[in-house]
Amino acid sequence: MIPDRDLHLDFCADINDDNAVDKPEEACGVFGIYAPEQEVAKLTYFGLYALQHRGQESAGIATFDGTDLYEHRDMGLVSHVFSPEILAKLPGQLAIGHTRYSTTGASRRCNAQPIIVETRLGKLALAHNGNLVNTAELQAYLLAKGCELTTTIDSEMIALIIREEVNAGSSWIEATISACQRCVGAFSLTIATPDGIMAIRDPHGIRPLVLGSLPDRIGHYVVASETCALDIIGADYDRDVKPGELLWIDDKGVESFNWAPKVQSKLCIFEMIYFARPDSWVHEESLYSYRKRLGKQLALESFHDADIVIGVPDSGIPAAIGFSEASGIPYAEGLIKNRYVGRTFIQPTQEMREAGIRMKLNPLRDVLKGKRVIVIDDSIVRGTTSRKLVKALRDAGASEIHMRISSPPVTHPCFYGIDTDTQDQLIAATKSVAQIAEQIGVDTLAYLSWDGMLSATEKDPQSFCSACFTGDYPVEIPDGVKRSKLMLEKVAVG
Repeated sequence: MIPDRDLHLDFCADINDDNAVDKPEEACGVFGIYAPEQEVAKLTYFGLYALQHRGQESAGIATFDGTDLYEHRDMGLVSHVFSPEILAKLPGQLAIGHTRYSTTGASRRCNAQPIIVETRLGKLALAHNGNLVNTAELQAYLLAKGCELTTTIDSEMIALIIREEVNAGSSWIEATISACQRCVGAFSLTIATPDGIMAIRDPHGIRPLVLGSLPDRIGHYVVASETCALDIIGADYDRDVKPGELLWIDDKGVESFNWAPKVQSKLCIFEMIYFARPDSWVHEESLYSYRKRLGKQLALESFHDADIVIGVPDSGIPAAIGFSEASGIPYAEGLIKNRYVGRTFIQPTQEMREAGIRMKLNPLRDVLKGKRVIVIDDSIVRGTTSRKLVKALRDAGASEIHMRISSPPVTHPCFYGIDTDTQDQLIAATKSVAQIAEQIGVDTLAYLSWDGMLSATEKDPQSFCSACFTGDYPVEIPDGVKRSKLMLEKVAVG
């Protein structure tokens, strides 16, 4: 997994249930660029490198040089999948890229994106971030058309529907709009064709997508899941792709199409809290600033006297700094993260287990010994990581441990492109705050309120999806999908 992101905080990184991932996982990052006479494959590589935190299982790039498509995709990190030699074999004037995290049962090379399909107008490459909730309906439609599904992902279904529409006589734009109008759920797409690239966002804008441009390069445009991918290649941020908008980018510039009736925007609040990089900008500020405000609000709501405040690296640190500033309690580094440890399927020895192996986080004993400690983290999903963390802090000599969480309790699963546990596995869905505190072994535990989380955005609270905290899903979830939690083995997220 990506070395500078705490998506896997479990202390013993193996595949046993007790050590499984105890954080929500983002599904994908997408990137697209139209830049004639530039090394578009190399620029896409760096864009994906900046988006590596959004998916570490597979990566892929597709480029067009006139009518010819070139592509490379494989399992692994961006830096492992691509080499200078491979990038040199991906010429062109436009490109899209994808980095992916999959749900259980979908860790297969065939599911690596971009998805490639052949149409009467030439080949099409598609990259998708999000998750559709009407996949059963789409699958039935495609099978009735005689289409063969070669992957287990909903992204292929979108590409195949576009192919069917193109082959029936539609243009690229007409076909894509028609396909998107059939899709229900969350989707941010980048699509490459021989003639240009498209960027599309679902009507609620649940997953992010931004538009940028290369300075001093007229007509060179970039689209990406986050602004950090623009920064890395020196592109300027122009604006967000609007919910329900399709952008067509070619040698004439950018053309906008509003393909869906206007509805309430519902950006995923977990993008704000955790998923997106803290240096990415949302609503005209960095997410670092928002996360500091979460910590300040948390201090106002659940102050407790202590000697130091520490954050769980890396995503808990901005909120910990905010908590410290608002409370007056000194901030300290109490946990050191090994940023070069990824997920491993090699089991630690029993002796290592008994010794309390800490592969990813190690407490600073001289900082913690004899101290009353407030620990800030962004969320608790199952509680397994928190329990190990608390034990490690006590072993290091902390006299009191007061955990504060900069989001409300996660009580409902996500169906829009985040891999969360089923509801019965979410600790806050089955236990009270007091019971959770007892299970993870802290002296006190408090979560940020739902109102506090939304008020800290300083935006309309109705413009965010917070269904994982409330169960109020902005896009209706079919009963069959709720029961099967995305039909795990049958259809995985894009």
